[in-house]
Amino acid sequence: MNLTLKIWRQASSSAPGGIHTYQLGGVSEDMSFLEMLDLLNEELVTKGEEPVAFDSDCREGICGMCSLMINGQAHGPEVTTTCQLHMRSFKDGDTITIEPWRASTFPVIKDLIVDRSAFDRIIQSGGYISANTGSAPEANSVPAPRDKAMHAFNAATCIGCGACVAACPNGSASLFMGAKITHLGDLPQGQPERYSRVVGMVAQHDHEGFGGCTNIGECTAACPKGIPLDVISQLNKDLRTAMVHGF
Repeated sequence: MNLTLKIWRQASSSAPGGIHTYQLGGVSEDMSFLEMLDLLNEELVTKGEEPVAFDSDCREGICGMCSLMINGQAHGPEVTTTCQLHMRSFKDGDTITIEPWRASTFPVIKDLIVDRSAFDRIIQSGGYISANTGSAPEANSVPAPRDKAMHAFNAATCIGCGACVAACPNGSASLFMGAKITHLGDLPQGQPERYSRVVGMVAQHDHEGFGGCTNIGECTAACPKGIPLDVISQLNKDLRTAMVHGF
């Protein structure tokens, strides 16, 4: 395939950025999207030009690093991670616009790489279970109802990629936060800090500048792991309970 690539280039967080256009040939439909970018970078390096900086790690759809807006959609036209998106989803002669996440809370570091440390700070504010150090206890030593365990497991599949924020018109991280709160709050081990957790995480979410949730649903539509919208309902329920009881 021959493609026209319109890619956001930005030297640093303090430098101005803009769209640069590249022509790329010899793209196989069996390539992943990131392999296509690797091919482009090989050509740029051969020409003595600066390669396009983008983020990736596992390339197996489990780490959440490969966060790109592709033709205005988070992770591209398929509901998957960018590294699992294949070029068979495009046609010969296509023009593809590639940008970093469109969210002020994820500032650009360079080109297509953004700083998602705001997610880390939300987790640090309550997205954990306090426990004594030492070996992990046997998983089945604390019984949990099957429906609760499965709901928690499904919520725990969130990889923190940020697609929910990039897709949300309000720039809300409620789906990410709801997934973390739900997967901890559904299990017995998460009960002691259940309400202080939600208060701390919501406060940090707002402090970081994420927007409020208005239940539009773009977040779950873009989520590569299919996190359901009901985790936001659980988040709101726990927050109301926490506020009533003065946590």
